[in-house]
Amino acid sequence: TTDPSHYNAWYGLGAIYYRQEKFNLAGSHFERAIDVNPTSSILYCHLGMVRQAEKRYFDALSALNKALEIERCNPQARYQMSTVLISLERYPEALESLYLVLDAAPREASVHFLIGKVHKKLGDSYKAMVHFVRALDLDPKDNNLIKQQIDRLDEVDGEEDASGF
Repeated sequence: TTDPSHYNAWYGLGAIYYRQEKFNLAGSHFERAIDVNPTSSILYCHLGMVRQAEKRYFDALSALNKALEIERCNPQARYQMSTVLISLERYPEALESLYLVLDAAPREASVHFLIGKVHKKLGDSYKAMVHFVRALDLDPKDNNLIKQQIDRLDEVDGEEDASGF
């Protein structure tokens, strides 16, 4: 028999569907998990990730805001919110959010990399370089992608290829 009140099962199915890029199914399973456990920041964060993947950015922001309402210091929710804000081209807000993530995870290369990309979008090549170099120091295995961004610091946004945003 199955227990419909077992939110971990709904979460697990949602996570599987998310990895399979079956976002509609993932979203419905995360919603079922939230129905059972509406106080889980993690569940709202994952629902936000699904909505972002569906390009439903305002729904994603709503879910991620709820996650942060429940747990103000959830760095994953804050990071995901930053990526949604970038998708909406709300770069100053994204940067503010990313710096909050950086406070929680100062040695996370992906955070430095994303901060560098946002600074580049905002036209601050110096700060972009600082964060790209920091990302390179923290995670040398991603050096090709990071070096590619460093090499393109002087390009205007329209000249970037798919590796930019």
